[in-house]
Amino acid sequence: QVQLVESGGGSVQAGGSLRLSCAASGRTFSYSAMGWFRQAPGKERELVAAIDWAGRYTDYADSVKGRFTVSRDNAKNTLYLQMNSLKSEDTAVYYCAARASPLFTANLNAYNYWGQGTQVTVSS
Repeated sequence: QVQLVESGGGSVQAGGSLRLSCAASGRTFSYSAMGWFRQAPGKERELVAAIDWAGRYTDYADSVKGRFTVSRDNAKNTLYLQMNSLKSEDTAVYYCAARASPLFTANLNAYNYWGQGTQVTVSS
């Protein structure tokens, strides 16, 4: 069992930066692939970034490549998403998710645990 709590969301102007954190509890975090997803009003939830259990491999949505960086600190049971050069289209609720597997996937249905989400609002 893994419990996830996101933090770090807020309002920022276009071009600004935010760093999201996801604190995990449970003994299996270190062996779980993790993902950041987002959902904008009226849109489906989509993968933003994913990372394998060791932090060696990552994947990003094309829309955030070069601007967002996902990382994890297994010693602190924490997942991060550094978001730079934010755009208005990045406005959404951001969720972290954990898989009961060391390998990530873009399929949100393959993630077993979800946080409650944190709002990110980017104004132009």
